[in-house]
Amino acid sequence: MKTISPYIHRDLSWLKFNYRVLQEAKDLSVPLLDRLKFLAIYSSNLDEFFRVRVANHRNLLRVGKKARKDLGFDPSSILKEILKVVNQQQQEVSDIFFDQILPELRKEGIHVIRRQEMNAEQQAFIEDYFNENLLPFVQPVLLVKQKIKPFLNNRSLYLALHLEDLKTKDKNYAIVKVPSDQLERFIELPHHIENEHVVILIDDVVRHCIKWIFPGYQIVESYSIKLTRDAELYIDDEFSGNLLAKIKDSLNKRHIGPASRLVYDRTMSNAFLKYLTKVFDLTEYDLLPEGRYHNNSDFFGFPSFGKDHLFESKLHPIDVPELQDPENIFENIKKRDHLIHPPYHSYLSVVTFFEAAALDPDVTHIKIVQYRVARESRIMNALINAANHGKQVSVFIEVKARFDEEANLIWGERLENAGVTVHYSIPGIKVHAKMATVIRQENGQSELYSYFSTGNFHERTANVYSDFGLFTYDHRLTKESIKLFNYLETKNKEGISFEHLNVGMFNMTENLIYMIKNEIENAKKGKKAEIFLKMNSLQDPAMINQLYKASQAGVKVNMVIRGICSIVPKMPDYSENIHAVSIVDRFLEHSRVFIFHNGGDKKYLLSSADWMYRNLYRRIEVVFPIYDKELQEHIDQLMEIQLNDNVKARSLNYNEVNNYIVEKERLQIRSQMETYLYIKRNEN
Repeated sequence: MKTISPYIHRDLSWLKFNYRVLQEAKDLSVPLLDRLKFLAIYSSNLDEFFRVRVANHRNLLRVGKKARKDLGFDPSSILKEILKVVNQQQQEVSDIFFDQILPELRKEGIHVIRRQEMNAEQQAFIEDYFNENLLPFVQPVLLVKQKIKPFLNNRSLYLALHLEDLKTKDKNYAIVKVPSDQLERFIELPHHIENEHVVILIDDVVRHCIKWIFPGYQIVESYSIKLTRDAELYIDDEFSGNLLAKIKDSLNKRHIGPASRLVYDRTMSNAFLKYLTKVFDLTEYDLLPEGRYHNNSDFFGFPSFGKDHLFESKLHPIDVPELQDPENIFENIKKRDHLIHPPYHSYLSVVTFFEAAALDPDVTHIKIVQYRVARESRIMNALINAANHGKQVSVFIEVKARFDEEANLIWGERLENAGVTVHYSIPGIKVHAKMATVIRQENGQSELYSYFSTGNFHERTANVYSDFGLFTYDHRLTKESIKLFNYLETKNKEGISFEHLNVGMFNMTENLIYMIKNEIENAKKGKKAEIFLKMNSLQDPAMINQLYKASQAGVKVNMVIRGICSIVPKMPDYSENIHAVSIVDRFLEHSRVFIFHNGGDKKYLLSSADWMYRNLYRRIEVVFPIYDKELQEHIDQLMEIQLNDNVKARSLNYNEVNNYIVEKERLQIRSQMETYLYIKRNEN
């Protein structure tokens, strides 16, 4: 895939996005325990990045030189730059945690202490705790180079020990497991000052007690380590064989993949680190220094001790009564289109859509695409209930949804056992569309009701992911939804075309390019030409090239890009007319919105697709139009709010990447709060 210049490699751009998450952890205006949560998000993001993206680069180093020439980039140089950037960020993580967050926690009466700081009562407490709870899990293993190479579980914590035999003075090395995956990471210690709390990490409990495991040895050094393993599923999506069986087989192999990163305490001696690299067959590309503690994603579970003032105040989702009335929901959808915006709106309207369909005697069919699904799901239970009530329920489940394959397969089996017709992945492509259609018998005719969304049917993430969802009875859209379901169920594209929906692998990419070119032509004719784009990621070189051409023709392009942004806005001679920001705040910006001026007859499109190569050319995605004028105005207002954010917006423009957009002369606008207030005003 040939790239263009200027172009930011997707993985280097992603690191800039993850740094925006880290910026929230050091933002003093963010409540303290939410800052700790952002440290957890940063760490969780980085783990997945190493398991997938960095593992991919390491694998590219193994292919032949001829194959690497076709990549358009040097994986070795990219990998070196990744490690350089992450090393810098990890030092900042340590500074934020130890120098900022821990002192602030102490001011709030929450003391996170090390073992040296414990009093006699606390020492006795953790020694009893170790013997009663930890001892069966620590799994001590002596290391013998080239002879004993214990297998380190993915993401598990270990202590690496340098030991000295008290009699012979011989050096020995060992590892013990820190069982944070079986037990609580944070342990509250006895303390007698009212309204104060003392916490110790399980890592330090093991450090304190491990001397009992190795009698006759002196512990010279002890350092925490963690290994991240390659999470890619090596599956050839050929058009033969049992793809489902391959996925299931690959799940069993995921946790034993090759190492993609050894995280170690940066204070570890060079000699000890060198010894470990030989024991575990690691290279310089596999090493990443961190602070004293790893797996910072565990801070999601840090105890709050009822101190609610250390979190953002709750925003209670806004009800949509017309869509939460199971007796009248279909009648209300027939009257007009409804656009919801979770988590500002209650997700109960989506749940009600399926639960009402399951019990409605006039509903005959329910069809849905599932990409990611909650482990506990009222929507899935509603589909099972519908099948039990004699409805014909058809569910397409994408079992190649990374890290959700297992949950999807479990639900697939449960649905099949209930009599639901389940269709699984299409070989060679992913189905990433988010849509559902209900068929209802009314006056002897089949009537269609559809729901299209920018996000998954996932009740848990709907509380934190910002998405749009359209309920519609519009025949232009509902009839084409049935066409797409027919393709997903039969895998036969013959005779299927779309006029209103833009569907990946059919007409989506071509239509998007046409709309950009249309703006270019209008600009050349001296007409007003504008494009607004909001998405998670912009990476595809061909689309970026079109946007550069648009900018050079005079098209005004405004973008809100949360994550990867491979385009370079505001760069002389290329992109002076492109302006881009990223918003990172309490909710994850997840919706995709495309608006084209179109000579004054503006086109409003919502989508499941980012502008990444994979989404545009290798996935079934859906871009759905918004035809209702009132809803169009609603989208305009919401996107204007985002473009005016001067609190949580960061610039993505040339030479200003990740700078906060600060406009002292204007009233502060925090777009997510303003969005909530705007929706609340409009629903009342």
